[in-house]
Amino acid sequence: MPRSPKRLRIVFMGTPNFALPSLEVLLKSEEVVAVITQPDRPKGRGGVIASPPVKIAAEGKSLLIFQPERIKKDILVLQTLVQLAPDVVVVVAFGQMLPKEVLSIPRFGCINLHPSLLPKYRGAAPMQWVLIYGERETGVTTMQVDEKMDSGPILLRRTTAVDPNETAETLSTRLAKMGADLLVETLSRLKEGTLIPTEQDEKEATLVPILKKEDGLIRWHDDVRAIFNRWRGVIPWPGTTTFCQGKRWKIPSLRIGGIEGIWGRPGEVLGLSENGLEVASGSGYIVVEKLQIEGGRPMTPVEYVRGHSIPKGSVLGH
Repeated sequence: MPRSPKRLRIVFMGTPNFALPSLEVLLKSEEVVAVITQPDRPKGRGGVIASPPVKIAAEGKSLLIFQPERIKKDILVLQTLVQLAPDVVVVVAFGQMLPKEVLSIPRFGCINLHPSLLPKYRGAAPMQWVLIYGERETGVTTMQVDEKMDSGPILLRRTTAVDPNETAETLSTRLAKMGADLLVETLSRLKEGTLIPTEQDEKEATLVPILKKEDGLIRWHDDVRAIFNRWRGVIPWPGTTTFCQGKRWKIPSLRIGGIEGIWGRPGEVLGLSENGLEVASGSGYIVVEKLQIEGGRPMTPVEYVRGHSIPKGSVLGH
């Protein structure tokens, strides 16, 4: 790759909190000329229109801010990108695929920061599925963007061990900071002309789906580790849920009780104590430490039974 100027002209594309550390470091180290993020959307039960975190962070920094519904069809954004003549477009959890019209604009192409060790865990929710599948190692990857999903040549990767108790929320915070550092290194080596792209091995590629609400539903027939890993992976969204006597429970806190053995029918309530509600799974049992009914606050199972009954032997999930 040819050498580039001391400071790169960058258009930054990103949307959620995960993208903020990357935007912050680029504002300090490079010349960010514009930010492209998702449109404002309704949020929460009240449906109040809210701006994405990247837009909020970019406001007041003398940056052009664009929020195309679909960048592929937004002529104004495409024309402005051409006029801005960026050296690089940096993409961090933007939320839209980039068309070839965008890919061809920057002279060094488009660089994406992806929160997994590509080619494994391509797709929209890699951090969550890493935890759901019980992986012990993950990391971040910088890659050149092409027209397919996360399939472009790899630039740099950095690995980290996965703590067996960490959630998608805490992992996201860690990887966001790690990814920002890797992005700085990637752009530094881009300017030095020392980056060597490596094609991904398609035989090792896996594509994980976007999370849906039903992915948070406990499958009581699973073993305890699978249930616990799913709980870790769906925090904060969609969150873990089950049903008790027709009532939908959110379960913000649970832990592994017994690891092995058949303790009862999957979902069967085994007992209640100050430590929590013990529930049988396919193998072993889970301890529900906190639960929340619709419209209520998180509470311990002991607090819950002051106003509701949970008969021993009843089966959750129905």
